[in-house]
Amino acid sequence: MGNSRVMAAMSEGARTGVRDEGSASEARVPRTERGRRTLRKLLDAAAEEFGEKGFHEASVSSITRRAGVALGSFYTYFESKDALFRALVGDMSEKVRTSARSALSDGMGALEIERAALAAFLRFAAEHKEIYRIIDEAEFVDPESYRQHYETIAARIADRLRAGATLGEFRDGLGELEAWALMGMNVFVGLRYVVWGGGTELGADEVAAGVNRLLAEGVLRR
Repeated sequence: MGNSRVMAAMSEGARTGVRDEGSASEARVPRTERGRRTLRKLLDAAAEEFGEKGFHEASVSSITRRAGVALGSFYTYFESKDALFRALVGDMSEKVRTSARSALSDGMGALEIERAALAAFLRFAAEHKEIYRIIDEAEFVDPESYRQHYETIAARIADRLRAGATLGEFRDGLGELEAWALMGMNVFVGLRYVVWGGGTELGADEVAAGVNRLLAEGVLRR
C-alpha cells in the first residue's frame, strides 16, 4: 500500500499541470476513431519530419505525405505548423510519462522506482531519438511548451522524492531543487548513452543502475 503512494506521483496530472493528452491542447480533438487514427498519423509523421529536418525546414505538405493524409485534411486538426509542433511537444511529454509509469509495479521501493523510470525513459529515447532535437528546438520555437515539458517532469520527480521521504526510504527535505538536479542527470545520460552512443556497451538498465547507485551512495568515500 505505502509504495503505491510513490507510484501515484507518476500520474499526478492535475496538480502538476501535466496534460492528460498531449495533443489535445493544440489539436482539434476528433470525435471518431477514424479521426483519432488520422491525428495519430499526423503526430507520428511530424515527429519524423521535425526530427530529421528541424522546425524551419519541415513543411506541412511533407508531413501529410509521410502520414498518407490529404493536405486539406491537415487543417481539420491543426491551424498551423506551429500548432502541430506545440501539440507534438505535449504528445511526447505524455509518452515519456506513460512509458515510465508502465515500467512500475506496486512492490517497488522508492529507489527502485527511480531506476525503473529512468531505464524506461532511456528505452523510449532509444526508439525515439528525435525527442531530443524536437524538445531542444522548442526552446526557441515555443518557449512555453519547452518550459512546461521540463516543469511537469520535475514536478513528478519531486512528488516521488517527497513520497519516498514519507515512507522513510529517502531523507527529509527533498523537493524541487533535487528534482531538477535528478532530471538534469537523467536527460544528459540519455544524450550521452542513447543518442550519441559512441560505441559504449552500456544498455538502458546498466546506465539506470549506475545513476541509481549514485543516488544511493553519493560520491564521498565512506
